[in-house]
Amino acid sequence: MPALAEIIFTFGNYQFTRSMLILTLFAALMIAASISMIKKSKIKNPAAGKSGHNYTLIFIEGIIVGMLTGFVGAGGGFLIIPALVLLAGLPMKEAVGTSLLIIAVKSLIGFAGDLSAGVNIDWMFLFLVSLFTVTGIYIGSSLTKKIPGEKLKPAFGWFVLVMGIYIMLRETIFKS
Repeated sequence: MPALAEIIFTFGNYQFTRSMLILTLFAALMIAASISMIKKSKIKNPAAGKSGHNYTLIFIEGIIVGMLTGFVGAGGGFLIIPALVLLAGLPMKEAVGTSLLIIAVKSLIGFAGDLSAGVNIDWMFLFLVSLFTVTGIYIGSSLTKKIPGEKLKPAFGWFVLVMGIYIMLRETIFKS
């Protein structure tokens, strides 16, 4: 990313910067992922009736998701879930759980790296975020028993779509 110019282009008084480009690409990825989740699939579950998973495809999607999320500097939950559902054929609830485990491992590795590098940690902020997260996990766990997985997929897609559009508008049109 340092190879990119700080100002990509200007149009009158409007400047499109490197950070705007990155967040716009991030939002575009979110929108693309959300559309794939919202669309009704003609196949109920691509892996139905198969014994096992296509590990080559899973490896390739992991590398692609890792590269994309590394490029935009964000987690990959919004990409991991559609990839697991659409390409690996996992049910929505399994994809969410798998994505959360992947994110937890990535976060733990990043946190350990920050600790070993001597980064100053705001422990109170970390505690509060962790507390809210655990509370959300318990609420989500109780809700998942009441909401079928086939309804979660488009709901997640719509949520990611709204967030993608919001980020896109905030970074391009409403940037001051």
